[in-house]
Amino acid sequence: MNHLDPLSLGSRREFLRRVGMGLGGVAMASLLQQELRGTEIKVDPLHPLAARKAPLPCKAKRVIHIFANGGASQVDTFDRKIALDKYHGQTLPGDYIATERKTGAAFRSPFSWKRYGKSGLEVSELFAKTAEHADDLCVIRSMKADVPNHEPSLLLMNCGEARQVRPSMGSWVTYGLGTENENLPGFMTLCPGGFPIQETQNWQCGFLPGVYQGNYVDTSKRSVEELIENIRNFGLSRPAQRKQLDLLAKLNAAHQAVRPQDAALEARAQSFEMAYRMQLEATDAFDIGRESEKTREMYGDTTLGRQFLIARRLAERGVRFIQLWHGAGQPWDSHDDIEKNHKRLALEADQPIAALLTDLKRLGMLDETLVIWGGEFGRTPTVELPTPGSNAGKINGRDHNNHGFTMWMAGGGVKAGTVYGETDEFGYKSVKDVVHVHDLHATILRLLGFNHEEFTFRNSGRDYRLTDVHGNIVQQLIA
Repeated sequence: MNHLDPLSLGSRREFLRRVGMGLGGVAMASLLQQELRGTEIKVDPLHPLAARKAPLPCKAKRVIHIFANGGASQVDTFDRKIALDKYHGQTLPGDYIATERKTGAAFRSPFSWKRYGKSGLEVSELFAKTAEHADDLCVIRSMKADVPNHEPSLLLMNCGEARQVRPSMGSWVTYGLGTENENLPGFMTLCPGGFPIQETQNWQCGFLPGVYQGNYVDTSKRSVEELIENIRNFGLSRPAQRKQLDLLAKLNAAHQAVRPQDAALEARAQSFEMAYRMQLEATDAFDIGRESEKTREMYGDTTLGRQFLIARRLAERGVRFIQLWHGAGQPWDSHDDIEKNHKRLALEADQPIAALLTDLKRLGMLDETLVIWGGEFGRTPTVELPTPGSNAGKINGRDHNNHGFTMWMAGGGVKAGTVYGETDEFGYKSVKDVVHVHDLHATILRLLGFNHEEFTFRNSGRDYRLTDVHGNIVQQLIA
């Protein structure tokens, strides 16, 4: 017999021997495939959120991501530029890259500045309380995104890809590490007053299993029943609910047996179980009334104050990734009235941020909790000129700026009390130690114990990762 007919070769072992590869060849192919796919995440299908150990040594075990939606101005918060005072009202010298809209003369910061801590970090009056933690902060003044538009920049910052459907950073982290509390979702998004631009795409799971999707909570509400719809079942007792769910699980399993690739069905089955387990745990986690009056006063009795306190309680109970949105309804997108609008937004956030950092330190959690602050881009050091439908003819705001902006991190193994990178003398473009969003993601994953180049998920014949085919770990940000 000169041709290879699998049906006539007898056993599988005989077939493998005859084709010349044998079991050794199959083993080698398996090893090569593992090398291609990188870090293998072993997920128990019955317990997809079970806690998993990171493959590399690390300090960070969880993330609290404070998202300044709309793009806060770096030159009014954490990146002082004295040259703007000198050139205020004048055309800036040199050749500057265009932004989304037309801008005019240099526009100095209307806020006062002060140095804080042993590090001497210079911060504007907008974040005076946060600045008291200057020696805990790792400030990156040389961030860079790709375009000066909200939609693609939001997706780039959250998902590592500006156009295509990709899993969000929170979904990647939860997929890699699971959660320390299976009675709560591993990834929660706290966003008061409705969705931001791009809505749920900002915390999407993409092609990852649905259990890793971010779970949205409108923190403008106060009671647990308002915060989480149907958190209590007033019609059935706990034992009766358990029997109902067991029957439902059997029906779903039979249905899924002939549809093993149906991700939506798997996600729905998992959501029923999660909803049942959350009834007791979430009721406790979201009830900030169980905190002392002193603690509640420290955060402040405001929407953001309550939101940040809830975040700390979720982190304390093992939720892996918590995203706090600020400015979803009234964003940091100050095309006009920047002094008034930035002051209002900072007043909302400054006290809760400082309280969160203080509280995490008090509880001994900051070293294991990576706290991140920033938006999708920054703002221009030049004033925005009147544009129809944009700033109503006012000339007292700033346009979008993706070429240079500021973010900071704290806790979780970062090099505290440091400033990394620089923008030019006017705060327009990152010019030293530039950190692209892909580099930031690579560094965040390393702080959590992952090599971003090996942390992949195979979809449609390709191995995908949060950083796509880009990104470098910024070792100088890691302690």
